[in-house]
Amino acid sequence: MKKIVTKIKLDNENGSRKAILEDLFYDFHKNRHQVYKMNFIRGVFFGVGSVVGGTIVVALLVWLLTRLVDLPGGVGSFIQYVVDVVQRK
Repeated sequence: MKKIVTKIKLDNENGSRKAILEDLFYDFHKNRHQVYKMNFIRGVFFGVGSVVGGTIVVALLVWLLTRLVDLPGGVGSFIQYVVDVVQRK
């Protein structure tokens, strides 16, 4: 008898947890149009952030390469070649 009571309590708790999770899920996803719109906006911001971040990294790299042009030997001329190619584009 004690096993049956314990099983019923456990089933009730699991059912309650499941119901709460379903309520939370459906509260956040009531309208598919809203979900698609939010994901689109997130994608646009991710793309813009990636482009801005990449531009900053490339600009810093080009700036660093222009500072290192005065290196002796063939390294300086190679870096100067890279900087010239980047500036031509």
